[in-house]
Amino acid sequence: MVSFSQAKDMFRIQREAKRIKKELKSIHVEAEASGVKVVVSAEQEVVSITIDPSVPRESVPALLIDALNRAFKKAQLVSAEKMKGIMAQMGMAMPEE
Repeated sequence: MVSFSQAKDMFRIQREAKRIKKELKSIHVEAEASGVKVVVSAEQEVVSITIDPSVPRESVPALLIDALNRAFKKAQLVSAEKMKGIMAQMGMAMPEE
């Protein structure tokens, strides 16, 4: 049976997780690959894509994939760092790299 204190702690942790999730939406990271620039949120949503007109059209897909993958990796690191505290409060350790 869950005590009042445990329920209160769980509610507090849930509120904190929601606050962090909202904060992650406003944090933007970017990556560039030879004229293709992408910006993603720490929530891992694409915010913008800019392609320099000088980039050869046939190169765009590969450069876009490269830039997106690097931006998402950066976003994951930011997100993991922000979530460390809440995960510790929940008794869950984040894996170390």
